[in-house]
Amino acid sequence: MTLFSRMMALCLMLVALPAGAADIVVIGNSNVPKMDVLTVQKIYTGKFIAVAGVSVTPVAMKAGTPERTRFLKEFLDQDEEKYDAYWTVRRYIGKGTPPIEMDAAAEVIRYVLSTPGGIGYIDAAELRQGLNVVTRK
Repeated sequence: MTLFSRMMALCLMLVALPAGAADIVVIGNSNVPKMDVLTVQKIYTGKFIAVAGVSVTPVAMKAGTPERTRFLKEFLDQDEEKYDAYWTVRRYIGKGTPPIEMDAAAEVIRYVLSTPGGIGYIDAAELRQGLNVVTRK
């Protein structure tokens, strides 16, 4: 195989990547500080309700969306079934409720921008000027 053939094959593979292959980023209202992945895990499992003195309110994408699937895998090391089971137990013992779910990245962005302490995750392809990226993985 020639160098040209190899480069063409590589280009074709890159073009063939699924549209949802971008990274997941966690965005926050302008008052939300930068945070590490462990802090994000604790927020999305109801163990932290504030970061650096700022009360946070997480939102999530609806179950079954590619963004949620990637977020659960990359940030929480869980799948949908495990995450749902976790929150079922937490609700039953009175230890909180899961994040509000939204249908689209535009809703998450709108919520985060308008809610002090709001955080959410979106596909990195949805980033735009003025969004506060608090962490990425």
